[in-house]
Amino acid sequence: MTTIRKDWDTYFMDIAYMASTRSRCPRRHVGAVLVQGKKLLGSAYNGAPMGVADCTEAGCMLVEEYEARLVDGREELVKKQRCIRTIHAEQNLILFTDRRDREGSTVYVTDQPCWTCANMLANSGIAEIVFHRPYPKDNEKVQRLLMERGLVFRCLEGYEPPAGSAEAVQN
Repeated sequence: MTTIRKDWDTYFMDIAYMASTRSRCPRRHVGAVLVQGKKLLGSAYNGAPMGVADCTEAGCMLVEEYEARLVDGREELVKKQRCIRTIHAEQNLILFTDRRDREGSTVYVTDQPCWTCANMLANSGIAEIVFHRPYPKDNEKVQRLLMERGLVFRCLEGYEPPAGSAEAVQN
């Protein structure tokens, strides 16, 4: 019996999805891994700070924000809702890895980074961001930022998350 070997993108995205299974966020499970060449240097997931009640224990801390956007040639205010109890997977990855390890490396993340995470990643030393699920709320401005910064930013099209990963529980 011959087993087909996974390519590196699939292998590292699978690990990001498995990291996401540690999340206790009821809204979205996100995982991220840091890779230098073919070497895994760190993994992280979204959640409350260590030692603090998480969303499943204390509920989400939702805030509403409004952002001006051009829709059909006119400016409209678009309401955005986000949880401020949770530290994003990309932020945790930056917190728990060394700058020297991040220089020129790749981050694999289950979801396209939000504006704040894209800003942090753009300044973290990494060279590439690979994601699976799009995040339309911040897509245009994130793409502009990362292109201006010169980072490779790509969606892993056609990717199928591993069985048992957090993908099954997404809303």
